[in-house]
Amino acid sequence: MEFFEQITSIFVDFTDPRKRIFVGYLALSLLIAFLWLILFKRTTFSTAIAKVFDRKVFFSASSKADYKIFVINRLFSLFISPLLLTQIAIATAIYLFLHRQDFIQSGYFNDVNIGVVVASFTLFVFVIDDFTKYLVHRWMHRFHVLWAIHKVHHSAETLTPVTVYRVHPLEGILYGLRSAFAQGVAISTFLFLFGNSVDLYTIVGVNILSFVFHVTGSNLRHSHISISYWPWLEYILISPAQHQLHHSIAEEHYDKNFGVALAIWDWMFGSLHLSEDDKELEFGLLPNEASATNMIDIYTRPFLDISKIISRRARNFKQATLRIFSN
Repeated sequence: MEFFEQITSIFVDFTDPRKRIFVGYLALSLLIAFLWLILFKRTTFSTAIAKVFDRKVFFSASSKADYKIFVINRLFSLFISPLLLTQIAIATAIYLFLHRQDFIQSGYFNDVNIGVVVASFTLFVFVIDDFTKYLVHRWMHRFHVLWAIHKVHHSAETLTPVTVYRVHPLEGILYGLRSAFAQGVAISTFLFLFGNSVDLYTIVGVNILSFVFHVTGSNLRHSHISISYWPWLEYILISPAQHQLHHSIAEEHYDKNFGVALAIWDWMFGSLHLSEDDKELEFGLLPNEASATNMIDIYTRPFLDISKIISRRARNFKQATLRIFSN
């Protein structure tokens, strides 16, 4: 029975409203895609059906690899999750650190209205979570060692909602630590500042902003349905079309649109690229970078690439050191 529960837990994300691929969010994404194609692109109903359920996308070799990676990674997470640093541990460490500071007292805002506390916490969590995702994502493209890991995600040649799970386990660990850090900072800071005015279970409840993000079509970011926003709005929020540009192999789209929900980080740091109407995009990597379908290559290539990078840098360091001492 326990084994059966572990197997079924692999697919629990489809029934968990906190996860992007919750069936309710997938259904809403389908509805949004249909409305977009029929109302804005003026396609017929039958054409919209054919477009949304394009077999060439969902049954491509790349998409089939996505489904396999989803299952393999979920199995892998059953073993590594106990080894990860929890957000409670991080929150506790930061909470104790704050108590050693003299510039502000614990519970300084203890009398603030509970509604203000919950609203502030919700906004703070959403912003810090989105910003840290932007930073880590940008670093994944900036540093060779991290790119060796992240390019597994970019090796996808077709995009479906399951592509969000097309990540190497090492990237899953890094993002898990990022999430623990962001949540830990938020929890510890608010417990320190607001004290007993709000309990832990209240402030770590459902995040309404994340819920809105998912019900408005977060799954369409990894899809073949290119939905754009008004240009002014794409300076604030990342549209599905903007994230699809991020996956494009066109040179003008390199290192653009790292944001997840908010586009303001890309706007602030010069990596924003607005969507382009009706432009055919090609996804994936160069042939010598990674395989889109070979499971062995997908899981082992990052380790080989990291080993080569470390060896090359060690060799360069040795040569530089020899030149210094020879002079």
